[in-house]
Amino acid sequence: MVTLKIKRVYDEPSDGDGYRVLVDRVWPRGMSKDKVKVDIWLREVAPSDPLRKWFAHDPAKWEEFRSSYTEELNSNKEFNKLLDLVRGKETVTLVYSARDTEHNQAVVLKQLLERRLKG
Repeated sequence: MVTLKIKRVYDEPSDGDGYRVLVDRVWPRGMSKDKVKVDIWLREVAPSDPLRKWFAHDPAKWEEFRSSYTEELNSNKEFNKLLDLVRGKETVTLVYSARDTEHNQAVVLKQLLERRLKG
């Protein structure tokens, strides 16, 4: 079974990260491609621009964001691509740029991927 992790793009990459997937819609500020060290950037798996802007990483909006983002992912072809990609790996790290480590799209993605992989 695959091991799924999440990690801020600003944290140092490590050997234990395995296959690194950037899951942000916009490229992380102040980061060159050399610094980011990702294997693939799946920008379309990130929340839509309207949802991302509405949420603005406000913890008070977290539950509604999670629900809306999960709905978006259920009809997102890139999510299915990510699911297929994850199935073929030992370790996958979802890389994101948000400051809040508990309220961001990578948390939602990881939980949904884990549910889909079990069932």
